[in-house]
Amino acid sequence: MKVNLSVAIGKLMLKNPVMVASGTFGYAEEFSGFMDLRKLGAIVTKTITIAPRLGNPAPRTCETASGMINSIGLENPGADKFIKEKIPYLKKIGVPIIVSIASEKDPEEFVFLAKKLNNIPAVAALELNISCPNVHKNTQLVAQDAQVTYKVVKKVRAATRKTLITKLSPNVTDIVSIAKEAEDAGSDCLAMINTLQGMSIDINNFKPKIAMGSGGLSGPAIRPVAIKMVWDVYRKVKIPIIGMGGIIDTNSAIEFFLAGSTAVAVGTGNFIYPKLTIEIIRGIEAYLENKGTRNINGIKGKVLA
Repeated sequence: MKVNLSVAIGKLMLKNPVMVASGTFGYAEEFSGFMDLRKLGAIVTKTITIAPRLGNPAPRTCETASGMINSIGLENPGADKFIKEKIPYLKKIGVPIIVSIASEKDPEEFVFLAKKLNNIPAVAALELNISCPNVHKNTQLVAQDAQVTYKVVKKVRAATRKTLITKLSPNVTDIVSIAKEAEDAGSDCLAMINTLQGMSIDINNFKPKIAMGSGGLSGPAIRPVAIKMVWDVYRKVKIPIIGMGGIIDTNSAIEFFLAGSTAVAVGTGNFIYPKLTIEIIRGIEAYLENKGTRNINGIKGKVLA
């Protein structure tokens, strides 16, 4: 039985629903020695900002039970250098390239970046990273305010013809209302979820293990939270969802499809096993064959809850 793994995300047609999450795969070239990048459904780049960023001071990561905390701080070369030095390699890979963008101070920076990338054919879609918790301490994220989310997405929607993906934060009391605002403002897709805010302390020196004090918790520890949020949002919106958060094998990826995801993104798992995404693609195909299902969309949202 031939299994169809292709899925649609806005204007994008992906040959399979497995991609890599922003911030965990660099700009793809770093992983080229480990795997055939052409087999991926899509590649989401490390987030870029208008100006270069050095990121936060070290230590910027620490291991936790079933996960890790990071506070990289959106280290990146800036938009101009990204376009000049990273795009040439990315466009040769042959899979859709989704560029993650963020603002440092003013949400208008999202609009500037969207316009700047709009006419670059190699950029298949934009991911609005309105949910990174590691840029400024004690500052509300765009994704923590439904009205601000609507305004930002609306402005970016008007600035680009490309498929627009809005990445949501789990650090909210009602993610469904924010998801609906993003949909109403014109987002083609939702990416769920970004990291949970977390903290770990060194009991010998009484200091946080992360220089910034806290950071974003990722890995298997957050998967139950991510699954629940995807399920809640799936029942209230019509646009596709890219599910992420603690995917470490085929079974954990399948959970996201059953909860309502159209596609999935592997994040922290890339650090553990660089070839994980390729194994998950094969695993999904085998799972569907075993279930007698010809199409990946046949299991979307099928959890009996």
